[in-house]
Amino acid sequence: MDDHKTPLFRPSIWTHVGLIISILVVGFPMIYALITATQTPAQIYSYPPRLLPGNRLFANIRTVIEDFSLGRYMLNSTIAAVAVTVGKTVLSLLAGLAFVYFDMFIPIPFTKIKIDIKQPLFFFVLFTLMMPTHILIVSLFQLVSDLGWGNTYLALVMPFLASATGSFLFRQHFSNIPADLADAARVDGAGPLRFLWSVLIPMSWNTIGALAVIQFVYMWNQYLWPLIIISEGDKQVVQVGLSLLIGGQDATDWGPVMAGVVIATLPPLLVFILLQRQFMSGFALQAEK
Repeated sequence: MDDHKTPLFRPSIWTHVGLIISILVVGFPMIYALITATQTPAQIYSYPPRLLPGNRLFANIRTVIEDFSLGRYMLNSTIAAVAVTVGKTVLSLLAGLAFVYFDMFIPIPFTKIKIDIKQPLFFFVLFTLMMPTHILIVSLFQLVSDLGWGNTYLALVMPFLASATGSFLFRQHFSNIPADLADAARVDGAGPLRFLWSVLIPMSWNTIGALAVIQFVYMWNQYLWPLIIISEGDKQVVQVGLSLLIGGQDATDWGPVMAGVVIATLPPLLVFILLQRQFMSGFALQAEK
């Protein structure tokens, strides 16, 4: 018996052509940025536009790093993104552990009645997903200023540590792990944190990887909050630094600017490449559930 399965659809040559065109359209802005990063101002402003690479790539990279402190901006973004990614992952793991394996009751005074608040509390956490940071930015700015965190890394990290998305992902993931494992760990004398470290985390690397990619890219692309809360250039992040690079020139030389853009895309791209398998597997598991 022939076990080879005939595919449901046989892609035609036009299907491949359409996919190639779609990829080129989606990738054209980045391709054009890369080409511009190699050109001189005369080549950039020439008409018709020159779509062939030049020979100024390394000179433009040296300009943007030495004259506009791009390396410092990228270091600041890396510190903030790594701190937020690690902090969010740890807090989300603890929140998922609490929502699945802990009871949450509030006793009513003068009675023996206890109200289970686990589900209402979880729905409240989900409700915060509909409240982006931008609508809280005034009160958040006042709070951070009152705490004396302005122009510090704490201002970039602390407001982003809590993650409703991470709590939801780990709660759903832990809910599908057999409860017998928790009972067995309890019989063996393992506490909640030991159970989390020895059992849950080894079974959750795909979800952890997926969340890490999302949070790193999200924090790396932060612009509005750092622009408001950080006023010292040596503490600023790369997205704001790129805008300062444009404003710091009398006549914008787009070669160094695009070189900076290309360099700024490398860290999140590297994180995605390293965690691509966990990212895809993590969301595949969530979809199956």
